Amino acid sequence: MGEKSKQGADNMKTLLTFVLLFVSSAVAVLASPGGDYPFRPAELADVAVRPGFWLPRFETNRLVTLRTDFRRSEETGRIHNFEAAGRRDGKGFRGIPYDDSDVYKIIEGAAYALATHPDPELDRYLDELISKIAEAQEPDGYLYTARTLGFNYGTNAVGAVDCGMMGPTRWSRLVCSHELYNIGHMYEAAVAHYRATGKRSLLDVAVRSADLVDRTFGFGPTQLKEPSGHEEIELALCSLYRVTGEKRYLNLAKTFLDLRGRADLRSETWGVPVQDHLPVTQQREAVGHAVRAGYLYCAMADVAALTGDKSYIKAIDTIWENVVSKKLHLNGGIGARKRVEYADKSRGVAFEAFGDDYDLPNAEAYLETCAAIANALWNQRMFLMSGDAKYVDVLERVIYNGFLSGISLRGDEFFYPNPLASKGGYRRSKWFATSCCPVNIVRFIPQIATFAYATRADAAYVNLFIASDATLRLSSGDVGLRQDTDYPWEGQSRIAVTPQKDGTRFALNVRVPGWCVGRPVPSDLYEQTVPGSSADFSVKVNGEPFAFTPVRGYCRIDRMWRKGDSVEVVMNMPVRRIKAHEAVKQDRGRLAVERGPVLYCAEGVDNGGRVLDKAIAPDAEFRRASCDILGNRYPAFVAAATGAAGSADGTAAQPCELTLVPYFAWCHRGDGEMQTWFPVK
Repeated sequence: MGEKSKQGADNMKTLLTFVLLFVSSAVAVLASPGGDYPFRPAELADVAVRPGFWLPRFETNRLVTLRTDFRRSEETGRIHNFEAAGRRDGKGFRGIPYDDSDVYKIIEGAAYALATHPDPELDRYLDELISKIAEAQEPDGYLYTARTLGFNYGTNAVGAVDCGMMGPTRWSRLVCSHELYNIGHMYEAAVAHYRATGKRSLLDVAVRSADLVDRTFGFGPTQLKEPSGHEEIELALCSLYRVTGEKRYLNLAKTFLDLRGRADLRSETWGVPVQDHLPVTQQREAVGHAVRAGYLYCAMADVAALTGDKSYIKAIDTIWENVVSKKLHLNGGIGARKRVEYADKSRGVAFEAFGDDYDLPNAEAYLETCAAIANALWNQRMFLMSGDAKYVDVLERVIYNGFLSGISLRGDEFFYPNPLASKGGYRRSKWFATSCCPVNIVRFIPQIATFAYATRADAAYVNLFIASDATLRLSSGDVGLRQDTDYPWEGQSRIAVTPQKDGTRFALNVRVPGWCVGRPVPSDLYEQTVPGSSADFSVKVNGEPFAFTPVRGYCRIDRMWRKGDSVEVVMNMPVRRIKAHEAVKQDRGRLAVERGPVLYCAEGVDNGGRVLDKAIAPDAEFRRASCDILGNRYPAFVAAATGAAGSADGTAAQPCELTLVPYFAWCHRGDGEMQTWFPVK
């Protein structure tokens, strides 16, 4: 065959591939029954968190963290950039091009605050800020303040590969530019603001932007065939579709997923660091940048739920098994390594990245707060897809440990990485040049209330034990649930049930936590040295013992309900020692300490300044104590231990006592040593 004929055949083959992909993508969306996840989370406005563990954190987030984030954004130029872009003077950009996304995330958090606590001052502030964003948007819908202000970040690596952050023209360096990532967070903020206030001001900005992106990207012959280097717009388009009903946005979300890893369609793919090494339906292992990966898996779940495309489900099911079996830290964190280099340098490097299987370092662990949030959001979606409590087990581990450590008790200081040990000198910061974590926190905490409950037809689900009042909408009518509990410190929860009409039949499903019955995580990655059992979880209905066999991790109570009915749950909460899989070399010969869902650690401030040299015997007994951390009283424990510090050569074991405190609260009383995995010798 002649060269011209061969080239013509290749071109025709490529064109046919584009056409087939375009048609299959469109058909998948059009064939969707218009459904969504079979299990539905509670609405934010339908859950009122009452005094207990979480209420102070919710209030601190609303009254301190939200305002701190806005103030820092004003001081560092993030909001200035929108003002300057609105003037179209082509100069004056401050910061890093992805800083736009920080402002959008804070707006999303502020919208959640307005949904539960009307605040005229905050409402006015958002109106003014949104008007600045609208003015910064270019006439055709493009919104990226760095380019509008004529900025180019340069040639140093900031994203996943060694390249300048911005290309010379729009969309010309998507692997690093964050152009699509930024506006994805704007779409999520717009949806949250519209739902909280009914105002379309930011939603209209989002729609103009999404329409431009829809015209620009796709399988059409003149459209760009590249995904986003940092995933986010994919799941955001699903949110935008849900609120507008515009199927083009759902189709576009699927298009971005289906372009990933397609070397047959694109002149260049970006490799493992940004999950662009294989088509998403062929990926079977969690690799690369952990935050990007978590957002990708969220988007795959969303598109699968909305379109019915099961190929995505098969992929994320396998990836989830890989994470919980080989790549999940005990605090629920993911992304073990700060930097991972690949042998093929053309694929660049990944920051905040998954390591190899069973590579779970402690002091060197990166475990970005944003990665913990992405992991929680992904596991919430996996539950909504399946109704299996194992995903909530992982979600709960994240929110009480690896996420919560990322924000100070006062709400104005933050961890970026969340290691499991420290040699000292590590502390929370007021802000970062890249401040994705502080602004992600402010939008995540309010969502925890919606994770507590879910529904499906005539079934209600209690997933998290949080002191709260909830109204759940079942097919048989509304039902009110009131939880009274001191969880996670105590294992009792009383749930008062108030059906809309006496005699209404529905199933109340109460989660049986894995940590209570012998499974710290839903795999063999971690195990309890003295396992819990089904006897450690008991239920009474109206004071009478209720016998049950767990169904997908739930105690199912299917009956006719009347006002005044109650369910009492008792979970035994002994201190338990945790052992890691033998393949985790960093934890061989070591045990960790947990009580309920809370991981414990030892800090130097309670233990003579040293904890890294301390060992706790496998059969050590733990004496109940308490600790005061910034005026908060938490359960603490004291155990007999041995340490080498007292010997002349530092090798002879010396008896001592070791005090342990909740891991999430560490580093509030100084930046000394910290340890979670203790040697047994």
